[in-house]
Amino acid sequence: MKRTILASGAVRRLRVPGLLALALALSLPLAAAQSARQTTLVMGGDFSDLISLDPGVSYEFTGSLLTGNLYDTLVGFEGNDLSRVRPRLASSWKITPTASGSQITFTLRSAKFSTGRPVTAADVVYSMNRVISLKSPSSFLLTDVANLKIGSVTAPNASTVVFDIPKTANPNIVLALLTFNVGGVIDSTEAKAHEQGGDFGSGWLRDHSAGSGPFVLNRWDRSAQVALDANPNAFRRSINIKRVILRYMLESSAQQTALNSGEIDVAWDFTPDAFNAAQSNPKLKALKTGTFQMSYLGMNSAKGQPFEDPRLREAVRYAIDQDGIVKSLLQGLGRKVQTIIPLGLAGSNPATPYPYDPAKAKALLTAAGKPNGFDVDFLVSTGSCSGGVPCQDLAAKIQADLAKVGIRANIKQMVNAELLTAYRAQKAPLIQVSWSPDYPDADGNGTPLADYNAHSLAWRNGWNNPEASKLAQAAAIEIDQTKRVALYKQLTELLVKEGPYAILYQPYKPIVASASVVGFVRNANGDVQLEKIAKK
Repeated sequence: MKRTILASGAVRRLRVPGLLALALALSLPLAAAQSARQTTLVMGGDFSDLISLDPGVSYEFTGSLLTGNLYDTLVGFEGNDLSRVRPRLASSWKITPTASGSQITFTLRSAKFSTGRPVTAADVVYSMNRVISLKSPSSFLLTDVANLKIGSVTAPNASTVVFDIPKTANPNIVLALLTFNVGGVIDSTEAKAHEQGGDFGSGWLRDHSAGSGPFVLNRWDRSAQVALDANPNAFRRSINIKRVILRYMLESSAQQTALNSGEIDVAWDFTPDAFNAAQSNPKLKALKTGTFQMSYLGMNSAKGQPFEDPRLREAVRYAIDQDGIVKSLLQGLGRKVQTIIPLGLAGSNPATPYPYDPAKAKALLTAAGKPNGFDVDFLVSTGSCSGGVPCQDLAAKIQADLAKVGIRANIKQMVNAELLTAYRAQKAPLIQVSWSPDYPDADGNGTPLADYNAHSLAWRNGWNNPEASKLAQAAAIEIDQTKRVALYKQLTELLVKEGPYAILYQPYKPIVASASVVGFVRNANGDVQLEKIAKK
């Protein structure tokens, strides 16, 4: 089954060779079709988590990947270097102390949106206020982490933006979080033109773009493909690649076949077996990319929910055979961790206090009044899970481990978009999912996983622990690095004992590309700068 790119940007499957299909659809000679294919990058993967392409709303892995290429932020990271932020829309900035906290003053470079309009400080103010007003899944980054409100971001002139940061927020963390989706600057004129019912244009921006990034959205055919075109007005301009297509291919086997046939250029979800085989194939590049991601079980701990009793949560942690998952399923594409800050970030805690101990798990069940175990619905994604493991295989392993101690997990598979919608509504009794910090700082996990008031992961799992919230908030604003690491040690020790999570592993991301693809870099934050990729 091959694909063809239509003049409208649509992608359809035809039973004809890919290059011939392209030529027929565009009424081009084969030579011209070959040229078009040379400037088109096709990626196949499980992109079913995509819910919206609005940078102020999107909060999923695929959404972050795409919005990072559709929209520019004031500052960003370059390649694999996540140690310091660098200029993007802001050519420079300075942090100055104030009586109430601090100020970050940004000076904007000359840049244009894909519409041709200039990027102004007013657009930045609108974009930040918009995120705060939308109360989207990622709004907490501005309201709860940066402690911003309407009026905190101002524009003294068209090329200057000032962020007033209160003492309750760390300006260095604010800089880091502005590299994430919520920092994406939108063409305010375009967004306002498509506003409906006070939605700040979010309905239209779900499947349209109005940014200054290196690409513009051509179209999103849900559950089929997303097509991006190079933005001729971008200052981060794509030189070689003129079109990028993300094709929905949930199964690793389909990705392998498509990559080997030349139908796609990059496969997003190779299994560990297939990845190991690809390493010895000279026609392929096997990229073992690092991540700050964590695969975990979320346990609904709200009153009346299955895991309200902390002893039941501990029982799950003792019941899971982590070594079996890491060694047998992942085959080296993951590391064993049990605390909430990923390895590689200051504040991570390598402690693993929960060995595989089914007897201990059973004793905890008995102590909690569940000597015969209990039944629980287990929400699981279709497609591939982190580390390239098929989600159904990981779920089957966990289900078998839990069954040995009397916890009968009823697997309910659903596509990622549906899974995340249920999770965000606090309707996941037990869920198998992954999390990655929105910015490379311990607070990217500390606040969402520990502070119920942030309305993120702790909230989704119904876990409200005032001590954890206090520790997370204190660690977030602590400037002294030694004191900060000490606070995160307290927080991680509290969470690993009482929290609503069973951390499964910290994965590597196995990506396999054609040997003709050059310049492909995926950093540990999950970002890929598509404009830097070429095909030789």
